[in-house]
Amino acid sequence: MATEKQSHNQTERCQHRGSAHTEAFARCARTQPQQPGVYRSGPQHSHLFICKPCTIRPRSVRASRLNGANARSGQSGHKLPHTYTDTQTDAIMSLTVELFDLPAHQFRVFWGASGSMWQSLWDRFLDFTGDNPLALWTVGSYVYTSLIYWSIGLAYTLLDVTGRPAVLRRYKVQPGTNEPVDPARLRTVIRQVLFNQFCTGLPLLFLMYYLLPGQTRDTIRQLPTFVTVVWQLGVCILIEEVMFYYSHRLLHDGRIYRYIHKRHHEWTAPIAITAMYAHPVENVLSNLLPIAVGVWTTGCHISVAWLWFTLAISNTLHVHSGYHLPLLPSPEQHDYHHLKFNQCYGVLGVLDWLHGTSEMFHRSKQAKRDYIMTSLEPVRETHPDQ
Repeated sequence: MATEKQSHNQTERCQHRGSAHTEAFARCARTQPQQPGVYRSGPQHSHLFICKPCTIRPRSVRASRLNGANARSGQSGHKLPHTYTDTQTDAIMSLTVELFDLPAHQFRVFWGASGSMWQSLWDRFLDFTGDNPLALWTVGSYVYTSLIYWSIGLAYTLLDVTGRPAVLRRYKVQPGTNEPVDPARLRTVIRQVLFNQFCTGLPLLFLMYYLLPGQTRDTIRQLPTFVTVVWQLGVCILIEEVMFYYSHRLLHDGRIYRYIHKRHHEWTAPIAITAMYAHPVENVLSNLLPIAVGVWTTGCHISVAWLWFTLAISNTLHVHSGYHLPLLPSPEQHDYHHLKFNQCYGVLGVLDWLHGTSEMFHRSKQAKRDYIMTSLEPVRETHPDQ
């Protein structure tokens, strides 16, 4: 009875706060009576902080105290502005801190729960495939990367061959090209890509394994932390940008271009699977090493390596696809490179800006279309040629 009476009194004194606050205040007081103004947490509490009833005074009390202060200050003709009491200030500060800490706390809780889920799924996967480090880093990585490449690549290829669904042709970067794609040229691309994957990709995976720090079954089974994943992916992205840019520019040198890189530039309007249509030397130097060196440098876990391979492979397929689709990476820069040859050598565009190798691109209409679409309107309709 005492608890209910206390709750009732406190609820009455908080009416000015609104019905939602009143209900939460009363519920909290009934559930766990304690001194007001104390932070309470737990699933039974739906709010962060309870105001102190003693700080909510009747209007007459507040007015009389203000008048007394005015009299003491000798300014009876002017009312002092309302100021917060120490307890109110403490309450506001505490609430502010809790509000700013809440997203970080919720993220830690979320990542802890999701981390446990991913660890459980990873353990089940290894129970099924086995946890032999050599097999996972070599054969496992080869199978995984091939599945990523051909699942995305064939989806785009079917679109190029059949022209269906027809609505997606509105998103062509170079309308009228590869509609449909030439079957003979397509077979040539498929043969070259399969050769590159098996004869250069698989040996490089064995080399990668032996150059990495010692891999054991225990280290394979333990997933890295979220922070580790983030910084290792960041390092991989930066290394790829540097290595791909300079190796790519080297391949455009007139003394070697016609012997190596010219094969890749047979497609002035590329399709997705031409991403690895290249001379084997180019495939190692410019396609594989920029991705592999980041893995060697960070000594990352195989799960991080596979995540990095997924990002790198899917990105190069999208930018070679010839389609600028909603919510996917913009292909405008690399498509422009295939069109003009001497512009936009990099992945992110940072080194192109630094070396001035994207100036022509930035003066072109394609530069206005170079963004990730968040609507269904094709960029060529938003920014037409004329």
